[in-house]
Amino acid sequence: MQRGSRGGNATRNNTLDFGDYGLQILDRGAVTANQIEAARVAATRHMQRRGKLWIRLFPDKPITKKPLETRMGKGKGNPEGWVAVVKPGSMLIEISGCTETIAREALARAASKVPYRCRFLCRHHSA
Repeated sequence: MQRGSRGGNATRNNTLDFGDYGLQILDRGAVTANQIEAARVAATRHMQRRGKLWIRLFPDKPITKKPLETRMGKGKGNPEGWVAVVKPGSMLIEISGCTETIAREALARAASKVPYRCRFLCRHHSA
């Protein structure tokens, strides 16, 4: 798969649809499957399995990489991993069923696992 266009802001997946609190990505790029899983684990550990968590991104794009010390040419490399392309405004995680202080800390821990700037969204203040 080719890299494609990454311009513009997110026009879908950019609002709180499921939970009361959310983590919104403010930069553009690609989030790997490992980063999404690390963010999920960090958030659920802090919540101690209370409440519900939704992951709004799915890594559906294969990323290829050529072997080390390989000369230019000789075709495209083999698939190495999967990424989800994100644009500014994309939702990463949504949470409900816990207090705002727990949600803030859980999403802050999840944001530290992702290499992009994120912000905390709350349904009560934004709606």
